Amino acid sequence: MTDTRPRILYCNCTYARVVPPSVKRDVLRRLSDSGVAFDAVPDLCDMAARKDPALARIAASPCTRIAACYPRAVRWLFHAAGHPLPDDGVDVSNMREQTADEVVERLLADTAPAGEAR
Repeated sequence: MTDTRPRILYCNCTYARVVPPSVKRDVLRRLSDSGVAFDAVPDLCDMAARKDPALARIAASPCTRIAACYPRAVRWLFHAAGHPLPDDGVDVSNMREQTADEVVERLLADTAPAGEAR
């Protein structure tokens, strides 16, 4: 049986410092408290600049939800690193403009912690 849960990726936007710290902190805390598996990275911009191979694995996931900044910027970062995101199956939440509540609601929609039925 294939795992159909979305892959959740949280970007801490460490180096740019453009996301309000309170939003980043609240989103990360609530993801951690949810029991749902997710990946956290320090900075997608840095990963793209280094052409980090982890971006290829993320881009290859059939359903990905990303908490970072502007969706167009996130898509461009993956493209610049040589691993464009698919047109379908990717949802990017913008922590620069959305509230923590809005971001977490989108990230965790229709998910259940690993091992639990939905």
